[in-house]
Amino acid sequence: MTPLASYRRLFALAGPTYVVVAFLGRLPLAMSQLGTLLLVSTATDSYGLGGLSAGALAVANALGAPVAGALADRTGQRPVVLVQSLLGAAGLASLVAVVHGGAADALVVGTAAATGLVLPQVGPLARVRWRPLTHGTGPLQRRLVDAAYSYEGAADEASFAIGPALVGLAVALVSPGGALLVAAALLAVFGTAFALDPSARLTRRGGTPLATGPLVTAVFVVLALAQVSIGMLFGATQTGATVLANDADQPGLAGLIHATLGVGSAVAGIATAYVPERIGHERRSLVAACTLLVLSLPLLLVDSLTGAFVAVLALGFAVAPYMIGIFSLAERVVPPARVGAAMTSLASATGLGYALGSSLAGRLADADGAAAAFAVTVGAAVLAVTLMTTQQRRLHRAVQAAAAATAEADDEARAAV
Repeated sequence: MTPLASYRRLFALAGPTYVVVAFLGRLPLAMSQLGTLLLVSTATDSYGLGGLSAGALAVANALGAPVAGALADRTGQRPVVLVQSLLGAAGLASLVAVVHGGAADALVVGTAAATGLVLPQVGPLARVRWRPLTHGTGPLQRRLVDAAYSYEGAADEASFAIGPALVGLAVALVSPGGALLVAAALLAVFGTAFALDPSARLTRRGGTPLATGPLVTAVFVVLALAQVSIGMLFGATQTGATVLANDADQPGLAGLIHATLGVGSAVAGIATAYVPERIGHERRSLVAACTLLVLSLPLLLVDSLTGAFVAVLALGFAVAPYMIGIFSLAERVVPPARVGAAMTSLASATGLGYALGSSLAGRLADADGAAAAFAVTVGAAVLAVTLMTTQQRRLHRAVQAAAAATAEADDEARAAV
């Protein structure tokens, strides 16, 4: 089956409504971090406090999402995502009210953290639905799931392009507070729709128990650290772009600059479905990490908005292939009953990395400007290369062991029949 045919089959299985809702439902999270950064830094004239608030939202989301993912593994996604969507929308609106009310710094950071704690991670949860959606496709399932993960990687990156772009547009037309209110409305509508979609019923355990086992293993720690590195890259790049845009007295362009990261990434993500199956995801992740490092270096020389647009666009072409490789490795090596917790945990690791990257880059930018923030981007790429270079053998062995265990389980199931 060709990649194009795989995508057609996937969308036929899920239905066009699900694809649209699952995409729009992930935009609020993509908007919330930059929206918080711009709202707070503009209101207080402090990149440090803006970065701290955005980081607090990301850290809290990183802590809350794995709990929500584990609960969704047990009860199904519908009730979990529904509650998260409504509480998250209320939290975003509350954050705007607190900042505009001139509240103390501690209350601003605390409100951002409380909001992040309940925001749903629609992208990782959407990944969980593809295995049950493709159930019954026989030997094609493995190829379809791989194509689904390529699509999800591209959809995530597109959301992180469109989300910041929407923030930039709302800032230009209304205000930073208006941008977060738009995110709140999107979450209330499309987060709820994602929760109520019929595919959510497929995530509730039933029938034959799924194989279980420990989630946190040495291999999973490696994958989580790999996502921390890409999160640091996001946070630092977003902060550097914000500094450049504010220095040029065009703060609304910060979102548009960061959006170009997602544009290149989305294109590359769709294209990963055309990579031959014989090239393992651990090898793909290594190549992508090395490309991240090479493409991040020009940011150290950027001193204009035009240069930032070009450099960030180029960097994006390595982002989705890297993340798709990491998430695909996780889908293979974690127990089937823990996939929801695994996907949300990896996304949470990304959020932790974002918090670290944005906070560190914000502090450095307060002292030395955009170049210092982009230096953190390069450091994050160095971490990614180090992890993927040193852990190739461990990752390959884990994939082989998981494949052998799956084949053995299938043989036992056929024998029982």
